[in-house]
Amino acid sequence: MGVLQIIIIFVIVLTGIGMMAALIMNQKGEERRRAMSVIRGQSGASDGRAGDAKGAQDRRRAEIAKKLKEQQNGKDRKGKKRFTTKDLLMQAGMKISPRQFWINSLIFAVVVAVLAFMATRAPFVVLMVFITGFLGLPKMFVKWKIGRRQKKFLMEFADALEAMVRLLKAGMPVTEAISMVGREFTGPVGEEMSHIYDAQKIGTPLFEAVVDCARRMPLPEVQMFATAIAIQAQTGASLSEILMNLAGVIRARFKLKRKVKALSSEAKASAMIIGSLPVVVGGGMYAINPDQVGVLFTDPFGRVLLGIAIVWMGFGVLVMKLMINFKV
Repeated sequence: MGVLQIIIIFVIVLTGIGMMAALIMNQKGEERRRAMSVIRGQSGASDGRAGDAKGAQDRRRAEIAKKLKEQQNGKDRKGKKRFTTKDLLMQAGMKISPRQFWINSLIFAVVVAVLAFMATRAPFVVLMVFITGFLGLPKMFVKWKIGRRQKKFLMEFADALEAMVRLLKAGMPVTEAISMVGREFTGPVGEEMSHIYDAQKIGTPLFEAVVDCARRMPLPEVQMFATAIAIQAQTGASLSEILMNLAGVIRARFKLKRKVKALSSEAKASAMIIGSLPVVVGGGMYAINPDQVGVLFTDPFGRVLLGIAIVWMGFGVLVMKLMINFKV
């Protein structure tokens, strides 16, 4: 391989890395500016209401906005929170200890590494398969379970809040309303509400029990629920009104998410087709004329070109994912 070819390859790879870094930094900057604009808008509206209106309802709204702003500022300062293996297992609803999780991951990694050794007998491939089976696939499975559990939780959380509001208006205490919801609802909602009731039953304050629930279910809706319980405990606000408004917000967010999913489905299908097209075409050409395509695997410069093509395809798939991955 000549010096000119090496320089061209280096420039192409460096250009791709620079483009991806600029795109990611631009997206993070846009998200931060959008979040700060929302916070300033909420704060200004809340201050205006607190200054103009003298009623208790406006003061409660100002207090809610203040607490939400403090939580957002704390999140901006600390950055993205890193969860431990124990936290991830709790969020996934898996009733095993971290030690058992790592033992099972090690057993799975050994099994897939043995299968890879029987298939290829290449030490590098076996090592990569072992690392992926030990550190990659088990955590991907846990995160998949977390996403599915959180989605199921959000689908029933608004109904649970409205049921709690009806019980509160009927004169039932907050703890008994939570207990009733935990018995009536199944799945993650019933489990989390039962955890909250059991925790406060053994002496844990209700607010701390709800904060623990927000740690097991790290969703903005659950954090808002914890904030509502804190405000009710500190100021004696109308919890039924706050929970009813929160249920309306959750339904509106869920409706918006489904609308965004429907509007972006065409772009996702196009991205899947574009991403799989080179692999399908390359496989077809190899089946028709193996000698012509086999140069990419046998010739050293062909392997370099194949690696560059794979890297650029990865960049393209990542760019398409960033373009169609809307966060609501």
